[in-house]
Amino acid sequence: MKLIKKIIFFLVGLFVIAQFFGPEKNEGSLTSVEPFLVETNPPEDVKFILKETCYDCHSDVTRYPWYNNITPVNYWLAEHIKDGKKHFNVSNWEGSSIKRKDHKFEELIEMVEEKEMPLESYTWTHSEANLTDAQIKSVVDWAKNVRTMYALAPKPE
Repeated sequence: MKLIKKIIFFLVGLFVIAQFFGPEKNEGSLTSVEPFLVETNPPEDVKFILKETCYDCHSDVTRYPWYNNITPVNYWLAEHIKDGKKHFNVSNWEGSSIKRKDHKFEELIEMVEEKEMPLESYTWTHSEANLTDAQIKSVVDWAKNVRTMYALAPKPE
């Protein structure tokens, strides 16, 4: 029994010490999404959806929930954000080619239509991110218009 108590105290101590460490936070400014918004010109309802549903994982602007202060949850969230930004990051939109931007919008349409985005694990704690059919239609219609704009853009030679 003494060994079990020692193991429990050790694990509790380790957990307490771990709380003093955490990953770097993803806290840029909202201005980092401005070039994306200017170029893609979403309607107001889509801007709201992007802010409430997408920016936390797909930009440099993350609104962290209270449970982000708990290790190891903060590492799990940091990995989700890193992965989300790897696939689609509106904060570094300016440096991408038209071809890449068009492809990202193609993926966006597919993921939203198939209800793969936002992730279910995100909507568990962010109920406002559960998109209605009307919201999905708004996002998809906007994204298709953006793709049309990219298709009509002059191609570099």
